[in-house]
Amino acid sequence: MLELTKDNFEQEVLNAEGLVLVDFYTPTCAPCKAILPEIEELAEKYGDKVKFCKLDISKARRLAIKQKVMGVPAFNIYKDGEKQKTLAGDDLKAEDVEEALKAFI
Repeated sequence: MLELTKDNFEQEVLNAEGLVLVDFYTPTCAPCKAILPEIEELAEKYGDKVKFCKLDISKARRLAIKQKVMGVPAFNIYKDGEKQKTLAGDDLKAEDVEEALKAFI
């Protein structure tokens, strides 16, 4: 998974062609840590169709707010730089993320 920063977010996500999944997280978020291995599995499974990225919002708060991410874990799906869908919440499952991705693939 590509590690995003406030410096490369625009280039890697907003200027990207095709599908991009961004995992918004913080290092101290237990649900974020719990779902990460499953998201990495999805990255292996769909990596040829979707660019998988993650952004530590504790280092990019303004960027997260601008993307309307108010809590973690949160996943945004972008297509050709436009946000298509947001999935968020402590009870979020990798299956939910996979189903959402399939709708755009």
